[in-house]
Amino acid sequence: MKLDSTVSAVITGGASGLGAATARALAAKGVKVALFDMNEEMGEAIASEIGGVFCKVNVTDDASVDEGFAKARAAHGQERILVNCAGIAPPVKTVRRDRETGALSHHPMDVFESVIQVNLIGTFRCIAKSAVGMAGAEALEGGERGICINTASVAAQDGQIGQAAYAASKAAVLGMALPIARDLMDEGIRVNTILPGIFETPMMKGLPEKAQASLAQMVPFPKRLGKPEEYANLAVFMAENPYINGEYVRLDGAIRMGPK
Repeated sequence: MKLDSTVSAVITGGASGLGAATARALAAKGVKVALFDMNEEMGEAIASEIGGVFCKVNVTDDASVDEGFAKARAAHGQERILVNCAGIAPPVKTVRRDRETGALSHHPMDVFESVIQVNLIGTFRCIAKSAVGMAGAEALEGGERGICINTASVAAQDGQIGQAAYAASKAAVLGMALPIARDLMDEGIRVNTILPGIFETPMMKGLPEKAQASLAQMVPFPKRLGKPEEYANLAVFMAENPYINGEYVRLDGAIRMGPK
């Protein structure tokens, strides 16, 4: 797909981290970008910076997502690119023992369900609603109508302690990509997945410098945390190369996560 001002994109989780970097990278190509996020202050700031539009969207809510797409399309027309970056990762073990009393408790079901709702169902909700719009759009060169790029995680393949919900959600994001690509093949819509390793996101930056340095040393090469711009570069490459479809890429410096 040729990226220029005739193309528009929607980025979920676009107010920070990987989503914000992708929004900036696409805007630098001339693409008209809409940001879906719950953080209104940061979302509006980035939208203003890149000449895009911010849509306050909760990806777990049908009406909210519908309103977001309506606002984005009113501003920019039908999106040809959807990048799903919205996600949460609360660390909770399957069974926990209280350090003081020794009492045992299991993983709260509402926490597990919320991770699945945001990371998995929220991703699929946005794909389905975006794809129906893409499918009705005029075909571009080569019959292409759009692309969906989803964010899984290396945890989809080697999840760590406390990541049962997160790993399950991200493994499912990876697992549904090929069937969706096959569902959409006659519509000219591609589906790809990125599996980031340990990246410099707001969550990581909140850790002590010593902890960040320790995590960086786990990466075979280069021995550092990934940069959001590196994720964005891969997303742009996937959008531009029409033969990449039903594919996933681990973007992780060759790391393989240990138990903890």
